[in-house]
Amino acid sequence: MQGELAFIGVPTSAGAHHAGQDRAPAVLRERGLLSRLRSAGVPVTDSGDVAGEVWSPDAVGAAARNIAAVVRVARRVADAVERESRAGRVPLVVGGDCTITPGVVAGLQRVNDDVRLAYVDGDADLSSPERTRSGVLDATGVAHLLGIADTELARIGARHPLLAAHQLTLLGYDATDRDSYDAAALAARPELVHADDRRLREDPDGCTARALAALRDRGGRDAAVVVHFDIDAVDSRDLPLANFPHYGTGVPAETARRVLRGLLAAPGVAAVVLTEVNPTHDPDGALLDRYVELVVGALAGRA
Repeated sequence: MQGELAFIGVPTSAGAHHAGQDRAPAVLRERGLLSRLRSAGVPVTDSGDVAGEVWSPDAVGAAARNIAAVVRVARRVADAVERESRAGRVPLVVGGDCTITPGVVAGLQRVNDDVRLAYVDGDADLSSPERTRSGVLDATGVAHLLGIADTELARIGARHPLLAAHQLTLLGYDATDRDSYDAAALAARPELVHADDRRLREDPDGCTARALAALRDRGGRDAAVVVHFDIDAVDSRDLPLANFPHYGTGVPAETARRVLRGLLAAPGVAAVVLTEVNPTHDPDGALLDRYVELVVGALAGRA
């Protein structure tokens, strides 16, 4: 990582299955994320929190649950990311659920003409709200970025869709998850480079290298790169902090750190997004300490 980080907390669970990860920014501060980054030689400023939203049950028939609250938070995120980016800092956006990432992309696009996204996530997040069984929006983030889903969240930026397929890579998703994976959507976008969790387990370095090459292709050498990391990309048997657990899928925590370290070492990283940590899953803090160690190791480039 190059440059000073700006920690932006996003205490939201509005787009989630239930509350809990709205507490993550405060708890990760308490567990020493900022001080441990500084001790590892990573300069970081605490830029505070945007106003968050806590999950609440929506109407039984809601197709896009809590959409108004999700959009409010995403717009606040976009404003905060624009502010820190214009100040020359790299936003470290700590959620919160995955619906914050469209806000990060929209905010960076106010500053950079070409924004690319490396999306490391246990879910492909490719379904539109109507296609999911639940209407929960944190399973739809990539669909909103690509214009597959067309709600107000997809239109929070200056362009629609927010990203073209060649500007996005997907790593670590579970291809058996019918709520978030859509094989037809990927087949229709052959320029979108992706690797499911099985391939990422088998060849983490190769998958990372292919993702980086894709993000720099087609004029992307000067692009601003966002790295998104959802903790549910890690097998919940190893580090069960994800708001919605994924047992027996994903990758080991050490593999996730290795992949992130490779992505974050690339030139052009302009924002980092951390999502879906639910502190209520770890009353004594031992798992959170492991998570902080993983993140610090990746950001500091430690082997």
